[in-house]
Amino acid sequence: MISSLSGNSPAFKQADYSQRPPLVPENDFEQKTQQDTELKAAKAPSADDKKNGQLSDEELKVVSELKQRDAEVRTHEAAHLAAAGGIAVSGASFSYQQGPDGIRYAIGGEVGIDTSGVPGDPAATLRKADTIRRAALAPAEPSGQDMQVAANATAMAAKAQAELFQKNQDSQNGDKDRQGTQIDLAA
Repeated sequence: MISSLSGNSPAFKQADYSQRPPLVPENDFEQKTQQDTELKAAKAPSADDKKNGQLSDEELKVVSELKQRDAEVRTHEAAHLAAAGGIAVSGASFSYQQGPDGIRYAIGGEVGIDTSGVPGDPAATLRKADTIRRAALAPAEPSGQDMQVAANATAMAAKAQAELFQKNQDSQNGDKDRQGTQIDLAA
């Protein structure tokens, strides 16, 4: 089983948009500074305000990039799933990043597929290798991991093809051995 057909790494920095709890002041000066900080924090937009569209230009840019990445990741993994058919052992799973708007966006994903051969049946293994290769290369822009899976499937197909060839050779040689040579001894 391949745990990941998509090895794209996120192009976004992980950011913590939560507010940190205030430190406990040790003296009057620190207490006064703490009160000023609390007043500023109270005036700052809350998470609810941000959900209602009060994001800075920089935060809006991050949200836009996260939305675009989310759409790309979901499309990429859907292509793998559609092409994998019966060899998919799981649906798509995603890794998420929370945006400044409080919404979680998919920034990476994977689809589990069964990449084992079919024991004792090189023809079935050959068909399965073709399905694996098609599933790996299904997205418009396959990742490095996708390309590696496709290469492994190509190697599996070559091995199965060689086994089929050998099986055919053995069966043809077996027929000749059974026919034997006929000699006309009557003279």
